[in-house]
Amino acid sequence: MLNTSTQTLKVLAALVWFSGAVVLFIKGFGMFFEAEQLNPGQLGTWLALSAGLMLGSIKARYLFSRLCTKNLRRIEALAKPRLWNFYRVRFYVFLLVVSLSGLYVSQKAHGDYSMLIVMIIIDLSLATALLASSNCFWKKI
Repeated sequence: MLNTSTQTLKVLAALVWFSGAVVLFIKGFGMFFEAEQLNPGQLGTWLALSAGLMLGSIKARYLFSRLCTKNLRRIEALAKPRLWNFYRVRFYVFLLVVSLSGLYVSQKAHGDYSMLIVMIIIDLSLATALLASSNCFWKKI
């Protein structure tokens, strides 16, 4: 029941990974524009944007790409792939906790320039890392 191919699991893993990047880019740039409206023309807003993109590139190269490759190897080694096996159970739990935490902190950041700067860096660095490392998935599909 709910058996599938490893190819399908790779596509699902790539789509989840890529959709996380899209959501975080939308959220991060939304906060960037909010921070820019609160304090127009501040260098800190632009530095946060740059820092998020640079940190994300570093994370993609040294951490996230390795995680993608490791997950792809795990998927390829599955004897009886099931539809939900594109990530491990602990990833789903981690994703839920991180998403809820990010939502909570983001809501608290609205109207607070300093918190917005921190959230811009976090969200854009994660989005950049996810997007850049998703290349690992697209090569294997």
